[in-house]
Amino acid sequence: MIKKAIAGIFIGVVLTGPLQAQQFRQTGLASFYADKFEGRLTASGEKFRQNKLTAAHKTLPFGTLVRVKNLENGKEVTVRINDRGPFVEGRIIDLSKSAARKLDFIQQGVVRVELVAISSPEPEKKPYSTLDKPVAGSDLPAEPYYLVTASKRQPSGYGVQVGSFTESANMIALTDRLSRRYKLPVFVQTTTIQGVKYYKVVVGKAKNRAKAEKILDRVKTAYPDCFIIKY
Repeated sequence: MIKKAIAGIFIGVVLTGPLQAQQFRQTGLASFYADKFEGRLTASGEKFRQNKLTAAHKTLPFGTLVRVKNLENGKEVTVRINDRGPFVEGRIIDLSKSAARKLDFIQQGVVRVELVAISSPEPEKKPYSTLDKPVAGSDLPAEPYYLVTASKRQPSGYGVQVGSFTESANMIALTDRLSRRYKLPVFVQTTTIQGVKYYKVVVGKAKNRAKAEKILDRVKTAYPDCFIIKY
């Protein structure tokens, strides 16, 4: 199979400095899932269960363990991120009802909390295979080549986050698809948590949220889990 060369896919891509897991700290409002979501698929592909200590966050990678502290009573719980959200202004995390009970705010519905990322997901380990080694003269399909160019910038305004990856190949492939399909600038922010690097892929640069909503409407048909972020 002839190898393909794809040029210029990183025009407009941003690579920003890494953040350590122990540095991730966020304060805001927490809510919890309604019972109607029981059994539904989360953005990570898992089924949501109210009896599990899980949560939704807008940007933290799936599998990240987060310590959540109720700032009103001091109670704490550790949850695992497996979904995206909440998409309500001011709220930073959506908890399972089991987690909300441990923080003792079921009656209130919403409470002010502090989040601290305490560990990152384990990187996927591939089983050993002889296919991992190059085989001289083999007819195995070859992966495409990508010509990568990047410049460091600090965008302003709003964008639409489409994905977060630990594998740079997945990030590159998505960036290529987004750039070709939407003809919009694509930005990548790198974040390092417990020694594992993550690539957050964001498309578009809008001056205000109303314009970002228009980008979201275009992108969400192909990427339903995407959401608006502020740069």
